[in-house]
Amino acid sequence: MATEWSRVCAFGGLCLFGLGVCLCKMVLLGRRSLCYWVGMAFSLEERLQLGIHGLLPPCFITQDVQLLRVLKNYEMKKDDLDRYVFLMGLQERSEKLFYRVIMSDIERFMPIIYTPTVGLACQQYGLIFRRPRGLFITIHDRGHIATLLQNWPAKNVKAVCVTDGERILGLGDLGCNGMGIPVGKLALYTACGGVPPQQCLPVMLDVGTDNEALLQDPLYIGLRHKRVRGQAYDDLLDEFMKAVSDRYGMDCLIQFEDFANLNAFRLLSKYRNMYCTFNDDIQGTAAVAVAGLLAALRITGSKMCDHTIVFQGAGEAAMGIAELITMAMEKEGLSKEDSLKKIWMVDSKGLIVKGRDHLTHEKERFAHEHPQMRNLEDVVRELKPTALIGVAAVAGAFTEKIIRDMASFNQHPIIFALSNPTSKAECTAEQCYTFTEGRGIFASGSPFDPVTLPDGRTMHPGQGNNAYIFPGVGLGVTACAIRHITEDVFLTAAEALAHLVTEKDLSEGRLYPPLSSIREVSLELAVKIIEYAYEHGIATGLPEPSDKAAYVRSLVFTTDYDDFNVDLYRWPEDSMTLQSCKL
Repeated sequence: MATEWSRVCAFGGLCLFGLGVCLCKMVLLGRRSLCYWVGMAFSLEERLQLGIHGLLPPCFITQDVQLLRVLKNYEMKKDDLDRYVFLMGLQERSEKLFYRVIMSDIERFMPIIYTPTVGLACQQYGLIFRRPRGLFITIHDRGHIATLLQNWPAKNVKAVCVTDGERILGLGDLGCNGMGIPVGKLALYTACGGVPPQQCLPVMLDVGTDNEALLQDPLYIGLRHKRVRGQAYDDLLDEFMKAVSDRYGMDCLIQFEDFANLNAFRLLSKYRNMYCTFNDDIQGTAAVAVAGLLAALRITGSKMCDHTIVFQGAGEAAMGIAELITMAMEKEGLSKEDSLKKIWMVDSKGLIVKGRDHLTHEKERFAHEHPQMRNLEDVVRELKPTALIGVAAVAGAFTEKIIRDMASFNQHPIIFALSNPTSKAECTAEQCYTFTEGRGIFASGSPFDPVTLPDGRTMHPGQGNNAYIFPGVGLGVTACAIRHITEDVFLTAAEALAHLVTEKDLSEGRLYPPLSSIREVSLELAVKIIEYAYEHGIATGLPEPSDKAAYVRSLVFTTDYDDFNVDLYRWPEDSMTLQSCKL
């Protein structure tokens, strides 16, 4: 017995010794990480107090000079994927400098950290993977998700973006490689909406992948088996939602991103009245599209209920947009039944009509009495819509004939090619403007360059980017602690966004404010949402702020470097590196 006890003591001593070595290494690594975090912007006093004097060159530089260095290095990168990797590395090393860079020219950097480059990054995620960012929860972690959440160092999380990677943009099942999407989305929560990054948590729910190429790829970072579906999948989602709300509160926002159509609708319906949640592909896309339509009405001089709208695609984005359009029509006085009759959908099997086989519940609502038609060109010629919206990720679906037909029976045809990434767009801005002789009203999901028309006008295509909506919604919802997000919140956001489009914007072809103003746009949307929430009794944050605009601005993230205190327990809470050093 004594012998056994001595073995236990010896083993315990080795464990304690090993733990001590690990702690020492973490402290040393933490000091070296500090050098990256703020770098040469540390003052001499701070370097001395933090024990990093001598670990940095002797020069002291400002964040402005650091920004200049980053921009010069950025310009040396040979392609967009390299630029993405460079910026993600900067985000790991120096979060505040990263956001200073992004916010210095949001129009330039958004296409790199978000669509379209993020799609390419997800396809190559195993190759470009450097350091993990976010929380990876697998199907095999059932029963332990609460413990995994405890491993995340930040305790005051207000916004979670989660994906299972099954329908990444228009690229399909990318499995665990889809983590680039929630990482990119939450970067825009901060850059565009001002939500502090330490309050954001990207999550990958890895249940496997049906993508054979990934399963055979030695660089793939996820589980190497087919997707788990059915009850096991549902149990994982139930446990995840409860664990997040238990740890971070019932007012913690959970944004669903890039789930397959069937799961997207089902999970939104299941959780929307239980948790503070929304699906960006359904509701965010809907709000930005409806905002574009509301702005377009000022060009056409009509009301929403005057329009007949055809969708190329009948998935989650189409259903979300259609639902919000009907709400806007009802607000104008049209009945729900008549509003639905204004909307037609075309899926992979053709026009959705009554009596067609195998229609889902969602599609059934938009099925009307009409002979079946397979071809979109025939549908457009037959129905003569005033607006055509593409959300099926079918590149080139809006042919020259379709666009010219739209122009033949509309003075200002509304043509929205909203599929992402750019390679999946239904048509280009140039095609729309050219084939409509400059009369088309165009919006896209990914950015297009300005188009100069033969008459000398230069049109700036409106980018119907969800980033106009979800950062402002996220900021507004978390600021007033909304616990259940209604569709009216998104209609409020759409109306507020459309209101911010100026006459000058419209004359230049813009249906949205310039991306350079997106921070102010997000703050305005947040204020409108907060006003709506308190007016309709869905805000739980008390007391109600008297000056809501000032209150919102008091919450937003700043890229200014903090003053440091050498007491480890009083270092800034927004540094994951510093938090790890608190051991």
